[in-house]
Amino acid sequence: MEERLSEILAPYKGKHNALIPVLQEVQAELGYLPDEAMLEIAKTTGLPESHVYGVATFYAQFYFSRRGKNQTKVCTGTACHVKGAARVLDAFERELGIACGSTSEDYEHSLETVACVGSCALAPVVVVNEDVHGQFESSKIGKILGNLKD
Repeated sequence: MEERLSEILAPYKGKHNALIPVLQEVQAELGYLPDEAMLEIAKTTGLPESHVYGVATFYAQFYFSRRGKNQTKVCTGTACHVKGAARVLDAFERELGIACGSTSEDYEHSLETVACVGSCALAPVVVVNEDVHGQFESSKIGKILGNLKD
């Protein structure tokens, strides 16, 4: 990890204004932002650790623990809530055997809610990895999860 992290950080040496892009790039490579990476980001950019952590914790896109290979996000915005997002979330929790906000022990799946994915006309909406599934019904879960294994 150290060598790859050094390669990623090299172009950002002393660049105070590149914090968000460097956080995004490190997370894209590692899957999350471990403490060691946060410390190296601070050293490389010349920013205080407190500032690096402050920015990273402000944005919901950054994660500080290892995530699953497959990310499932259930929209809980107003339209999705009204159309049954809670039932969909419950069904995913049962099917995956994990609670919302957690990752399976084998790191295959992470499950979370999001405030809105911007597809309200398709409510309820679920995003699995990068695929948006609208007018979602719990009966579709098995097929979607099965397709992930192919």
